[in-house]
Amino acid sequence: MITIFNRRELTITFDNKKQAKVRDLLAQNNVPYLIKVINRRAASAFGRGITGTFGENLNVTYEYVFYVKKSDYEQALAIINGRV
Repeated sequence: MITIFNRRELTITFDNKKQAKVRDLLAQNNVPYLIKVINRRAASAFGRGITGTFGENLNVTYEYVFYVKKSDYEQALAIINGRV
């Protein structure tokens, strides 16, 4: 099980296709992972509010943060960088 105490951040992306590729690579190689999805347009008590989208790059609406176990980090990094 991956917890806040035994995890390490693997990668962050705003690209939906890249996050799907990373998920597929990790799953194919049996590397457990967690993915945190952050909606940058969602209202929040800490400042992200609902505003207009004029001039805003809508390709960065969602942020995908991947975590793996610290013990799996080197293997996972090699997998997503194509070194396996």
